[in-house]
Amino acid sequence: MTASIVVSDREETAQRLLASSARKSYDPMVEVDWEAPIPDDKFGLTPEWSTLYGTALWDEMTEEQKIELTKHEAASVSSVGLWFEILLMQMLLRDVYGRDKHSRHVQFALTEVADECRHSVMFARAGERLNMPSYGPHPVIHKLGRIWGGFFRGANAYASVMAAEEILDMMQRDFMKDERVQPITRTVSKIHVLEEARHIRFAREEVGRRIQGASWARLQIERLNTAAVVYFVMKSMIRKEVYENAGLDPKRAAAEAKSNQHYKDTVRTSGSKLMQFLDGVGLVGGPSKRLYKRVHLL
Repeated sequence: MTASIVVSDREETAQRLLASSARKSYDPMVEVDWEAPIPDDKFGLTPEWSTLYGTALWDEMTEEQKIELTKHEAASVSSVGLWFEILLMQMLLRDVYGRDKHSRHVQFALTEVADECRHSVMFARAGERLNMPSYGPHPVIHKLGRIWGGFFRGANAYASVMAAEEILDMMQRDFMKDERVQPITRTVSKIHVLEEARHIRFAREEVGRRIQGASWARLQIERLNTAAVVYFVMKSMIRKEVYENAGLDPKRAAAEAKSNQHYKDTVRTSGSKLMQFLDGVGLVGGPSKRLYKRVHLL
């Protein structure tokens, strides 16, 4: 009886999300004007989201330097988003491999994979169009991702996906509304936010189903795995190379970014919704708290 209710609930959610996808999905190759000129006076991302905003170094920088830095930071964010989208697609495909392909749950998972394929190309194209380096996570984290991606299972898989997507979402909601930001960044952010809303809903409900009734030992594993994903994604979001590539003193810039209280407060405030959800389903506690504190989400 209980299993029947759970399956019915899962199918109902998937059916609603499939209908939403049919009504409103985007093709970035059409929606983004890739040939439009890149304005010299527009930031790469909302300046208040820059890792140096609020520091002494930021106050010393010219407007041109600030714009150049935020372009590199936007490219770094996009490249990490692209990296994680690829891991996400692998997880979804493995998860539905043995499930009933006639189910709406599997069909929405495949729809999400299609969305993420488009998003990955979109992120890659945006960095290329802004004439930025191809960043991505640190090579060690990139290699670990190849191994770790094969261990996505159960609640931690969906919790990790949801957490990483929410981190991007909390930034991009500001980017897409900010007229000071490059049109490409704004359009890319808008497409990602609107389509990821369905993916986050899908993942949140799946986390709730899969964590229900978890043993104490399993809960500890789920907590630590989810926190580790969040930690590495947050640490990878802005590569230190952006400072040198933007023409700044890399040592000083990295030091000021590390101690930037404004940035820490922005992350903590913007991430409060994510942390409330994770705490509400029991995924915050024990050692995981230390990891969240180290990336300023607690």
